[in-house]
Amino acid sequence: MKYALSGYENINLGGTAGFKLLSHETENVSRTGVFYSIEKPFRLSYRIKALRVPESNEPGRLQDDATCKRKENAIMANSKEIPYKIYLEESEMPKQWYNLRADMKNKPAPLLNPGTMKPMTAEELGQVFCKELVDQELDDTTPYIDIPQEIQDFYKMYRPSPLVRAYCLEKKLGTPAKIYYKFEGNNTSGSHKLNSAIAQAYYAKKQGLKGVTTETGAGQWGTALSMACAYLDLDCQVYMVKCSYEQKPFRREVMRTYGASVTPSPSDTTEIGRKILKEHPGTSGSLGCAISEAVEKATHQEGYRYVLGSVLNQVLLHQTVIGLETKTALNKYGIVPDMIIGCAGGGSNLGGLISPFMGEKLRGERDYQIIAVEPASCPSFTRGKFAYDFCDTGMVTPLQKMYTLGSNFIPSANHAGGLRYHGMSAVLSQLYHDGLMEARAVEQTSVFAAAEEFARVEGILPAPESAHAIKVAIDEAKKCKETGEEKTIVFGLTGTGYFDMYAYESFNDGKMTDYIPTDEDLEAGFAGLPKVPEDLM
Repeated sequence: MKYALSGYENINLGGTAGFKLLSHETENVSRTGVFYSIEKPFRLSYRIKALRVPESNEPGRLQDDATCKRKENAIMANSKEIPYKIYLEESEMPKQWYNLRADMKNKPAPLLNPGTMKPMTAEELGQVFCKELVDQELDDTTPYIDIPQEIQDFYKMYRPSPLVRAYCLEKKLGTPAKIYYKFEGNNTSGSHKLNSAIAQAYYAKKQGLKGVTTETGAGQWGTALSMACAYLDLDCQVYMVKCSYEQKPFRREVMRTYGASVTPSPSDTTEIGRKILKEHPGTSGSLGCAISEAVEKATHQEGYRYVLGSVLNQVLLHQTVIGLETKTALNKYGIVPDMIIGCAGGGSNLGGLISPFMGEKLRGERDYQIIAVEPASCPSFTRGKFAYDFCDTGMVTPLQKMYTLGSNFIPSANHAGGLRYHGMSAVLSQLYHDGLMEARAVEQTSVFAAAEEFARVEGILPAPESAHAIKVAIDEAKKCKETGEEKTIVFGLTGTGYFDMYAYESFNDGKMTDYIPTDEDLEAGFAGLPKVPEDLM
């Protein structure tokens, strides 16, 4: 394929600056962002417009860059020059968060006050959350929100994170598929959670608060928040799901190292906790329980607010740095993914990863297959109901319309603590309800098998949560091997599993089991759904 090239900018050719190229033909064109490089007959870089020269049997009309984009992308994506890790420059990091709700035709339903059954006001939400976070929570129309400079500076300590081409995994699987993963585990918290933790802590500090309270499942969110609070000199009080507290003592100690207090939930330190322990003696806890305790603690202390690591609109907003960086990295090499895969518990990682791609889909610019992966033991998407429900087990939070198993559903003590939540993000729930994405539920033994297969060739020990996405990415790559399709797969590697060795030990010793709730188990959870007027459903 030949291109006619014209244009100039900052050309330096053999030490001679200011050279202006009027036209040139070449068969060797690659592109990075808006820049092209010509390999023959000489090397130079400049801003350019490319017009494809028609073949001899085609009409004698040059086809413009937009027409040729798909073919160019295919050429560049197949290039051997794509590195194992694609890193962005700091200058390429996002300066704004992307608000996906602005492009949604069907907006997420509003949060409801459970007492009045009316939409929550900013004043009501401000009793629990920081003021600026409330503004972000309620903003359905502003497409881009500036990232404060202080947060951008903090991000530079561990961002941009790499987009990795899984060459070794592809070879091991013998698949024609091209697999990429966005690795978010390159910080002390071990996951993507720091992206929102620093934002929420920043707004709490800006408001003049003494500290914050929160819940944590697997411990990544609690660790991230403890780091952010230590950086900004805020008190941090964490309620950690009891089974994770017991399974991951070193994760707990990292939080304490950063100055946080950590309490296993449910506990006897709150009224809600004591009630849950009485109704469910011996319970291993859940994120819903921990949320209830953290909210109660925040509202009973002067100068404190509650912050949440997932589910809420504001959290998904902060996490869009993941997807925005991913899209920029892919664009540098003209790569267009066919499918995007992420694990789903409350939706923070998945929502952050898919947002810019889903935005294109909503605007009719491009189509992608988007897959949410959840544990079969806590199947909010695949077996839940799309209904208003409490975001917590103690029923002290607002009502949110989402896919839910019921706020009193307590999942089995599986090893993906970060996915043990009864509900789902309102944004993702609406997108799923509208048929814009799909969901799959996988059993934990197959998840750990995939995690070990990945670790042995890619050199990263994945968190159990991340391994859910790995499992489905491998499944899809194997399908490509059967069909011969060269699909491009992108998945989110949300974090590392170095504090999850109890879980890996259980799998390696053959002691790990799969628990799938029965229909009767789920019906018990659905029976507790709040009664909401039909006109609000």
